Amino acid sequence: MRKRAKKRTENYKKHVGQIPGTLVYTGKKSDKKLHIESFDYNKEHVEETVLLNIADAIPFKDTDSVTWININGLQYTKEIESIGNQYGLHPLVLEDIVNTAQRPKIDEYDDYLFVVLKMLYYDKDENIVIEQVSFVLGKNYVISFQESEGDVFDIIRERLRLGNGRIRGLKSDYLLYALIDAVVDNYFSIIETLGNKIEDLETELFAGTAREGVNIEIQQLKREILKVRRAIFPLREIISRIEKGEHPLIYKRTITYYRDVYDHLIQVSENIDIYREMIWSLMDMYMTTISNKMNEVMKVLTIMSTIFIPLTFLAGLYGMNFKHIPELNYHNGYFVLLGVMLVMFIALLFYFKRKKWL
Repeated sequence: MRKRAKKRTENYKKHVGQIPGTLVYTGKKSDKKLHIESFDYNKEHVEETVLLNIADAIPFKDTDSVTWININGLQYTKEIESIGNQYGLHPLVLEDIVNTAQRPKIDEYDDYLFVVLKMLYYDKDENIVIEQVSFVLGKNYVISFQESEGDVFDIIRERLRLGNGRIRGLKSDYLLYALIDAVVDNYFSIIETLGNKIEDLETELFAGTAREGVNIEIQQLKREILKVRRAIFPLREIISRIEKGEHPLIYKRTITYYRDVYDHLIQVSENIDIYREMIWSLMDMYMTTISNKMNEVMKVLTIMSTIFIPLTFLAGLYGMNFKHIPELNYHNGYFVLLGVMLVMFIALLFYFKRKKWL
């Protein structure tokens, strides 16, 4: 925990004392290579290209076709600053692009929109990964910025290649919608996985077969849900502002599609709230299970003590070193005492059984 807190503190310190607009990469993927791809298309054709350097992306600014430029590698701040200068992006926009701790938001400028959101997915170890994705929407282009290769946009690439749907027949605002929609659709898989984990733990706790350390799993799930909630909830405000259609880059015909994304976000948000309540209930259920197990142990010990108290009393009574105890002179006194003890033992067991304490 201290090591994580130290890492967060170091990331915040990178911005202390810096001039506003200074590009400081705060992520952890500094070993990744710069990868730039572009899709330049219209209704009739599409040209997919892997760009060798950032300068190759400059000519797409003034084309009549629509262009999607996808840049992977936020640690290459000089290259990002270069394309920002060529496309007229504000220095604060460039600063937010490389600041991976940025909260999801939307900034409106005269000739472009800047959108930041979080892309969620599970890695091979079933750990949730939160990666920042930034979009710049221009008149005929969308520029996306990611930390590294690997995303949820393969379905968009395939639609562009094959010309499926209406994506190649509409403007860049529809392209932005399609990219955001791909991110939001992937949220459903995240929510489904979280739901399955919660249901599995709930079944274990109800069946009384919970493994050792299940409380740690519950705490980890709770942290995952809080992370997902923090990443998803601000996106509703972003889509709400877009669907108002006040910016000239957002055409009326695409407003309906953004409303559909908003509906999906509402559904995801409701599921998150439900699972958040369920995870709190799981912790209460776990504590109740532990308490019940302790009560069962205490009940058994109490019954055993209750049974042996009278037997101990008789054994102690006739174990006293007095000479004139009348029963000591009986020829079969020992066997009579054992018989009395046995009868008392059976009678107490029968009584506890009848009371359903056993």
